[in-house]
Amino acid sequence: MRTDPVIRVTKGAASMPTDQLVQKFRAVDTTAICDADKSIRVLDSAIRLRSAEPWILGPAFTVRCRGDFLAVLRAVETAAPGDVIVVDGGGAEIALAGELFARGALVRNLGGIIIDGGYRDIAYVRGCALPVYSRFVTPMAGTTAQLGELQIPVTCGGVEVCPGDLILADEEGVIVVEPDRIDWLLDAAAAVKDAEAELVALLDTGSTLSDGLNLAEHTAALNRGEPSTLRFLA
Repeated sequence: MRTDPVIRVTKGAASMPTDQLVQKFRAVDTTAICDADKSIRVLDSAIRLRSAEPWILGPAFTVRCRGDFLAVLRAVETAAPGDVIVVDGGGAEIALAGELFARGALVRNLGGIIIDGGYRDIAYVRGCALPVYSRFVTPMAGTTAQLGELQIPVTCGGVEVCPGDLILADEEGVIVVEPDRIDWLLDAAAAVKDAEAELVALLDTGSTLSDGLNLAEHTAALNRGEPSTLRFLA
């Protein structure tokens, strides 16, 4: 069984030990993080999970290439354990990685591979323990004649990703977080999960959603043209 990768948080933002970071993310999910902050960068939902393991938490190791996968190979061999390879492939329907890259990333204990472009060898990848996300599945691979660019700001799934940004992913999708905000976001996401749990407990007793939300008050305020926020009731 694959263990959680070492998380190497760059930009000096994470003050807590890595195992605590992992534990805090495991206790929440990307939906709760997005509920805690609507400005979170979320990758296009067309960037889909291709592997058996969806869960990612690690710093981005960025790649930019066009129709050529040499830069992706270089990244797999250069990135540190726990790094997540994030590839700006221009959204082209051509494979920029496949089975061998996933196997190589596992050997080097990387945190995952995310490609805004194609991935192939899905017969292997769908059961792979390495988290793999891509926009397309296609058998046609790119060339190996261009160096590409490593560790620069890129665009992947419609959002900017900088080297060292934290990549978080689960069954819901992939998000990008500034490292210096991760502690606050995970704590805020935990508060969201706690409030949701209280509402679930109410629903389980036969109460309605309105019993746990300020729905009537919120609706009335909006009807009056006043600012309001839908919130959980304590």
